[in-house]
Amino acid sequence: MSEHDQEPASVETVEGRTYRKEDWYAEEFVSRRFVRCEFHQVDLTEAVTRGVTFLDCVFGNVQFNASRHTDSAFTGCEFKRCNLFDAEFTGCKLVGSRFQECDLRPLRVTGGDWSFVGLSGADLRGVTFQGVRMREADLAKANCSGAVFADVDLSGADLQDINIARAELRGSDLSALDLTRAVLTGAIVSPDQAAVLVTSLGLQVRG
Repeated sequence: MSEHDQEPASVETVEGRTYRKEDWYAEEFVSRRFVRCEFHQVDLTEAVTRGVTFLDCVFGNVQFNASRHTDSAFTGCEFKRCNLFDAEFTGCKLVGSRFQECDLRPLRVTGGDWSFVGLSGADLRGVTFQGVRMREADLAKANCSGAVFADVDLSGADLQDINIARAELRGSDLSALDLTRAVLTGAIVSPDQAAVLVTSLGLQVRG
């Protein structure tokens, strides 16, 4: 393990614990680590995390309303029927996490790594992803109409039957997008992206 990968000595680690019906409204969590823990009906409304790690954890019916997360990690986690209304993630890592039947609007994500995240069929209307790495993310059948995917790495993502009508897509990698399996009406792309998309249909762009 390199020096960069080592956890600070001050990090408090909790492993294999189950929390139920805890009231953590507006609590602040800094430099803590939860491994294979479960959180059920926990209120994290307006809570703040900074440098917190959740590894292989389960969140069931957890309230994340208006919570703020900075440089935290939720890797390999499951979110089931959670409410993330007005939640913000800045520089966070959610690699391999899955969202099922969650309320994700409006959600704001800036920076960080959301690769391999499972958002299949999610209602993402109007959410914002800015400068996020979302390689091989599962967005199949997701409703992303009016959403912002600005400067997002979507390479290898599953975008089948995605709805990105009126979405802001400039600066994002759209190489995985199948135009025949997506709703695109009114989506905003740059001239360079438009050329790539047209080429994907087998057309030749000539001056």
